[in-house]
Amino acid sequence: MQRVMITGGAGFLGSHLCDRLLKTGHDVLCVDNFFTGSKANVSHLLSNPHFELMRHDVTFPLYVEVDQIYNLACPASPVHYQHDPVQTTKTSVHGAINMLGLAKRLKARIFQASTSEIYGDPEVHPQTESYWGRVNPIGPRSCYDEGKRCAETLFFDYHRQHNLDIKVVRIFNTYGPHMHPNDGRVVSNFIVQALKGEDITIYGSGQQTRSFCYVDDMVEGFVRMMATEHGFTGPVNLGNPGEFTMLELAEKVLMLVGSKSKLVFMSLPTDDPKQRQPDITLAKAKLDWTPKVNLDDGLKETVHYFRTLLSA
Repeated sequence: MQRVMITGGAGFLGSHLCDRLLKTGHDVLCVDNFFTGSKANVSHLLSNPHFELMRHDVTFPLYVEVDQIYNLACPASPVHYQHDPVQTTKTSVHGAINMLGLAKRLKARIFQASTSEIYGDPEVHPQTESYWGRVNPIGPRSCYDEGKRCAETLFFDYHRQHNLDIKVVRIFNTYGPHMHPNDGRVVSNFIVQALKGEDITIYGSGQQTRSFCYVDDMVEGFVRMMATEHGFTGPVNLGNPGEFTMLELAEKVLMLVGSKSKLVFMSLPTDDPKQRQPDITLAKAKLDWTPKVNLDDGLKETVHYFRTLLSA
């Protein structure tokens, strides 16, 4: 049994990770300021004696005793991270400094949930971990993209300077139950619009591509990365290499929901990447990890979740 802290633990990915770690016998401290996380995501865990929920903002220091830290705290959708861009950068940078300082004091292993956004609008396709990215440092998405890039810098400097035991993954598009219905991400957008019978909003031509990984597969990747040997730091891409256009995704959602919503095309947001697909060769080799859930099956579970949520 490990004492494990998850920052952003009441969020979309964090709440699933809380579930997973409790099922495997760990004590879990869930830390969240509830900006995008929700108590509803972890309410079913509150009666578990091995689970503790703490309201805290990681931009302030935290003094607890744990064996492992998963640093997931940060709004991850453009709608939320652009709402208060200064706070988004602080969460990535000050949050990393505070969690790394805690890990250093405790000699704890620490995991950083980085992002495919560090690759920006890539010139290399699919993206490998060795690619340095093409990011606009002063655009409206920079608070998140550059914040996460700086957090990676801090993690690796703490590793080199203090021999800290770090694990870094770069998360590609992930979806599933517990997504925020108003997060502006394409899967939740399409499903909520289809369920409400509203127009499906497609930005640009709809030919831009994304790769969609179901949340259970992503959490499995987290746990496997955390269990790798000391000295293996990553970064490791985690995502589903299956590539779909926005039009293909919209058609799948309309079919699953049985909706007669119309497609409406709008201009592409600033710095929105045209392609995003992970090269997961390293994850296969080091973690023996590949996604198992196909898009159709994952979308069924996600549609069921949102249908229940919207009818409540």
